[in-house]
Parts: sequence; C-alpha cells; structure tokens
Amino acid sequence: MRSYSLAPRLPAALELGRFRRKACYLVASSRCPHAMNATNHSSEFRPRDIRRRFDHAADRFHEADFVHGVTREGLLERMRPMTVDATTVIDLGSATGTAIPLLQKRFRGARVIAVDLSAAMLGVVRRKRTLFSRRHAVQADARSLPLADASIDVVFSNLMLPWIDDLDTVFAEVARVLRKDGLFAFSTLGPDSLLELREAWQTVDEGQHVNPFPDMHDVGDALVRAGLRDPVLDVDQLSVSYRDPGALFRDLTAAGARNSLCNRQRGLMGRSRFRRFIDTLFVPAGDRPMTLELVYGHCWGSGVRRSGGEITVDAGKIPLRRQ
Repeated sequence: MRSYSLAPRLPAALELGRFRRKACYLVASSRCPHAMNATNHSSEFRPRDIRRRFDHAADRFHEADFVHGVTREGLLERMRPMTVDATTVIDLGSATGTAIPLLQKRFRGARVIAVDLSAAMLGVVRRKRTLFSRRHAVQADARSLPLADASIDVVFSNLMLPWIDDLDTVFAEVARVLRKDGLFAFSTLGPDSLLELREAWQTVDEGQHVNPFPDMHDVGDALVRAGLRDPVLDVDQLSVSYRDPGALFRDLTAAGARNSLCNRQRGLMGRSRFRRFIDTLFVPAGDRPMTLELVYGHCWGSGVRRSGGEITVDAGKIPLRRQ
C-alpha cells in the first residue's frame, strides 16, 4: 500500500492508503425511484452530545484532522475551475478554521465567516485571527442559520454533514441563505465508511456504534428537494491503516468522532465484550485498514424558496407556448 503524506506530520502509527477514484458523476433528480426522504425518521443524533464532544476535542483537533485535510484539499481542487464572484463566504462546520486562509486565498477580498456548533472550536478560530483579518466566527446550528436570505455567495462545508441526520433541513437553510448562482461545495462520508468497525461491532451486539452515512444518490436527491440547482457528486476511497486499537481510538477521540447516536448503549460496555470486539477487528495481526468513502459535491443557488410544500418561481422565467 502506497503511503500518502500530509502536513502536519501524521502519527507514526498511521499510514494513508492510495486513492481509488470512482468516475461517478451524478446529476440528481427528485424523480429517482430510490430517493430517500431524509426527514422520514426520528433524530439519530443528540446535538448536545455532538457539541460536547467537539468542545472537548477542540484543543487537540489538529492532531487527528488528517482526513479533514484530505477532503479539504480535494474539495478546493474541485472548486478550482468554478468561477464565483464572492464577497461573503461561510465555512459551515468550520471546526478550528484550517480552511479559512485557503478560502481567503481562493476568494481574495471576501469576508469569510466560520460557523460551527462548538464554541470551543470557534475559540481556536478567534485565537488565530489577526488584527487585519477579514474572518469572523458565529456559533450556530446548521439547521437554523442566523443569516439573512440570499446573503451568502459561497457555502463551503468540509465533513460537517456526517453529523447531520436531517439533510433536508440543512440543505433548505443553505438554499435560503445562498444567493442565486451562489456556490455550495461540500464533502461528506458515504455508507461504506468505517465498514470494518461496523462489522466488528455486529459480532458483539446489535447496538448502533457507527454513524449511518447516507448514500450519494440520497444526498443528491435531498439537494434537489431543497431547490438547489445542478448538483454534481463524485466519490473517492481512502484507506487509513492502524497498527493497534489504541491509536485508532485516540484519533477518533481527538477528532470528536465518538458515538453520539441517540440509541447508543448507555451502560458500561464490559471488558469481555470490548475485548471480543478488539480481537475481531485486529485479527489477523498486523496493520488494520479502515475504509472511508469520501463524497464530494457542489451545486448552485437557484433563487427558489420552498416552504410548506409551496414552490416560488419567477413568473418571467416561465416559457409560453405559441398557438
């Protein structure tokens, strides 16, 4: 397996595997027969637990954000050929704001606003701010953004969506704040992510231990339902190898990526059950690869507002049929 080096230096116990690019570009359609309505289930996550875990991880987040680094670079690379005249950009789910200087370089002169649920993460963003910096920090839930309609030129979101169980609500908010022809660019995780962890836990109990990540087609359909225009998505595969379980769980903790599911087990796991899980995951001995299905997407603001089942369009854009 070829190693893939990142800056800052990776922990010695880790090795990033080779990318395998899937040429799978999708123009989503709400008529897709496999469309999943993201609002047809009860809440999977506890936002309070998510906020608490990321607050706790803020000071050490840089030690384990290498996957965020991979997707951040992949997302910016995909944005390179896109032309957007931007004066206001938001980094939605900004974490510690490592993407902000890159966004300022990409959209020169634009005001970049870090938006995150975690106050501690935004505290790190503020500590990085210089006297003449045009970066700002706003604590907010992505499902209810404190931003005016059609006020944002670019919404950039790197690996926030894996922590969202209601894509329809979040995408509706993005569609609301995004100006017409504004850009929404994002990365998320697909359903094959952490498959090895999920399968190992299934040998121990029937509980949920790994986030349920939506399929790329379901993400595309949710974008269309929100009124966002011309969505295009593609997938990369990333393999991260671990030599021991301690390194794996240290990284998950440092990245804030521990179990925040509503129906997770509340009691103690028990040493014997956890030992069984570890033995299943790390047998045979040696490096254990963990799969991440990286989903990238972008779409455009349409100026369409959808609320209460109603659709508003510009009447001047409706073509007339000649008799």
